[in-house]
Amino acid sequence: MPHPPEHSGAERRPDTYMITPVMEPRRRRAGETVDDLCRACKVVRDHTVIAADGEGVPLRVMCGFCGSQHNYRGGSEGPRSAATPRGSPPFALVADRERTFEPMPTDAGSGDLELMLRRIIREEAGLTPVAPADKWRGGNLVLRPANPALQEKTWPIETFFHKVVMLRNRLRTLEQQVNASALPPEEKVRLQSYITACYGSLTSFNVLFADEADRFQGDGGE
Repeated sequence: MPHPPEHSGAERRPDTYMITPVMEPRRRRAGETVDDLCRACKVVRDHTVIAADGEGVPLRVMCGFCGSQHNYRGGSEGPRSAATPRGSPPFALVADRERTFEPMPTDAGSGDLELMLRRIIREEAGLTPVAPADKWRGGNLVLRPANPALQEKTWPIETFFHKVVMLRNRLRTLEQQVNASALPPEEKVRLQSYITACYGSLTSFNVLFADEADRFQGDGGE
């Protein structure tokens, strides 16, 4: 009686591979909870999402234990990849042309002290990376008086853009705080109407943003 072959074709084939499915990261929205490293507590804690980008990646979060706010670091889900921007890349939080002094190395011997301090201050103030419309890159904001004898005022467009983004993020934080508060429902509705009116007043600045998800939305999509 013939013996069966040592390896049947169903056991092993050199051209057979195991395919591991790739899980997409979970999309987050403002008000949801996510794990992140708290800058104040120095440990990973539950955080409330204050702002997220159009792909559902958290940008700004608030610690549920100490209440401190900071840019999202990645928590237990891993840091956000800098190689995954959608469309136009965001403005750098600090531009080299904002420098007012000669480069000053940090104690570690790398980086620049002035630009590092500017970046830290802006992160703590609520600035998150946001992509501007391409036509504004490298441009300037100019305020020109009607009287030609008076001097005009000029700022780099990214400086003005950063201030608009910080204002937007603070409004989102205020909205999240109102929704999570123990106020009576009618009081929440009243305060929410004021916030929505602020969004509506700021929709003129939507021309600065490249992505629709980053823009201000007023009542009825004004």
